[in-house]
Amino acid sequence: MKLVKSLLLGSAAGIAAVAGAQAADLPSRKAAPVEYVRVCSAYGAGFFYIPGTDTCLRVGGRVRAEYTVGTRYGDLQDAYGMRARGRLNVDARTATAYGTLRTFFRYELTNNSGMYLNTTPAGNQGITFPGNIHSTSTSTSSLLDLAFVQFGPITAGRAQSFFDFYANDFGFSTLRTADSRLNLLAYTATFGSGFSATISVEDRTSGTGNRENGAFTRNFLGFGGAGASVLYEGQDFPDIVASLRVDQGWGSAQLSGALTQRKVSGLTLAGAAIAPIAFSSDEYGWAIQGGVKINLPMLAAGDHLFLQAAYADGALGYLGWSGNYGVGRTGPLILGDIGYDPATGSTKTSTGWSVVAGLRHFWTPQLRSELYGSYSEIKLGYNNPVANYAIGAVGRSLDPKEFIVAGNLIWSPVSGLDIGVEVLYTRVELRDRVGTAVNGVGIVRNGALGIKNDDAWAGRLRIQRDF
Repeated sequence: MKLVKSLLLGSAAGIAAVAGAQAADLPSRKAAPVEYVRVCSAYGAGFFYIPGTDTCLRVGGRVRAEYTVGTRYGDLQDAYGMRARGRLNVDARTATAYGTLRTFFRYELTNNSGMYLNTTPAGNQGITFPGNIHSTSTSTSSLLDLAFVQFGPITAGRAQSFFDFYANDFGFSTLRTADSRLNLLAYTATFGSGFSATISVEDRTSGTGNRENGAFTRNFLGFGGAGASVLYEGQDFPDIVASLRVDQGWGSAQLSGALTQRKVSGLTLAGAAIAPIAFSSDEYGWAIQGGVKINLPMLAAGDHLFLQAAYADGALGYLGWSGNYGVGRTGPLILGDIGYDPATGSTKTSTGWSVVAGLRHFWTPQLRSELYGSYSEIKLGYNNPVANYAIGAVGRSLDPKEFIVAGNLIWSPVSGLDIGVEVLYTRVELRDRVGTAVNGVGIVRNGALGIKNDDAWAGRLRIQRDF
């Protein structure tokens, strides 16, 4: 009996061993390893590792709805406008032996209607101007606002100009200040304790925000009289910008300068006839700016004050001026960096200066106010292209002075959501009279109706979600 039992147990063990060996020879199915998305805390909130890489990525953006009402000067003009804007941000960063490698781009789509379609003068940095005629359509535009690579000290691509400091940092309005995103190549050296210096070559013709100005007539005789037209030629090199900056616990400060080339040539006009080129000149423009941002935690967490001043000679875009100026019934008028006097055969640059101030205060962590303003004066290098109102006289240089002030109240009930209202006032004063808009679409060029200054009011409601 014991012998039989031993034989049975041995047989079972042998069968089990054979079966196990055969099973081991069969192909097996193993679950693939799961690649979980990991949080990347090295660069702040919202970053995560791209699976399978050591690159951290953050995807964000903004949706803005905006509603504006403002002064109008005729029955055919709109007194309101609506805007919808969507923005997408993509930020990718990788730690390397040479420092952080960063790529960033921002793309925007904007749909405008009403007053936003008829803002004049063109390019005036979002300052609300009454439109010329009621619009029955809408307009959608796209914009590659930023797209750059940063590797150690190098910044290459489309980025904020290194000349800019305040750059309309408060979220609701725009002042007369340098604020451009453009194509550039820059090198930044850091010295410790928050100090840095940057040298940058920048293409102002590629900019959004403020645009550089061309060259225009200085002593143009209107109404068929003889005069000259100035042409803005190509540049041999891009603008050169340099800045010195410090960022510390008390705030920030920056001193920046820019040098730009202004090659111009001119045509002499005689009625409808155009004579050959009368002159060619290789001019240069420059600008300098200083600014300081002071943190005010003694008032409330997040409070700060901006102060900034700038001067430009032949480079008015660095003050935030575009190719036109004026507000309401005084605009749009031509604004140029360089003028030509056919009587003397000489060129003359336009000069100007500006000051900017802005204060942000948090009443509560969810409720804040911003009060800001700018004042600027321009000395034009040419006379008014339109003849003066005294018959036969040539218009003088209009030399505009502009004052902008705005204030808002913004409520943020939850993180990333702003609901606010703003009031904006703009005034322009000229050295001489210009024509005024009539109650319609025409412009009256008449001494009795001409005015030397005008202003405009605007109110805005904005609902904005950042994520």
